[in-house]
Amino acid sequence: MMEGRIVIKYLRVTYEELSAIEQHLIECARRATDKSYSPYSHFSVGAAVLLANDEIITGSNQENAAYPSGICAERTALFYANSQYPDQPVKMLAIAAKSQEGFTQTPITPCGACRQVIMETEKRFGHPIKILLFGEKETIIIEGVKALLPFSFDNNYL
Repeated sequence: MMEGRIVIKYLRVTYEELSAIEQHLIECARRATDKSYSPYSHFSVGAAVLLANDEIITGSNQENAAYPSGICAERTALFYANSQYPDQPVKMLAIAAKSQEGFTQTPITPCGACRQVIMETEKRFGHPIKILLFGEKETIIIEGVKALLPFSFDNNYL
C-alpha cells in the first residue's frame, strides 16, 4: 500500500488586493447574480468569463422544478462563450453567489459538473484558467481547475 498527498496551491486575498481587471470581472459576476432564476433555492450564482480577446461573457444559475434540468452559472457562461467565440481561449473565470441575506461572506466553489466543464475548456485551449472565487471577506484565486479536480477524467481515458 502506498499513501499519496495532494497539495493545493491557492491565494486568499482581499478585494482591494485584486488587479483592476480581476475586480471588474468579479463585479460582472456579482451583477450576473441579479439575472439568476432561483425560485426554489433562493441562492443566486453569477459567473463572468474573460476571453483572450478581452470579451466578457456572464451567466447565472437557472433552476427548474425538475432539479436536474437546471444549470449552473459557470456552465451557462462557459457554454455560451465556447459556442459564440469558439476560437477564443478563456483566460479567467469569476464566481459570486448571494442568498436573500446578501453576498456570501466566504467564496463558494463550482460543483463537480462545472469543474468537469472547466477542465474540458482548459483542455480545449491548452492552458489553465485563472479562477476567482468571490466572498465578501476574501477572494480565493486558483490557477487552473486541477487544484479543484485533482483526479480528473478527460479524453486521455477514452
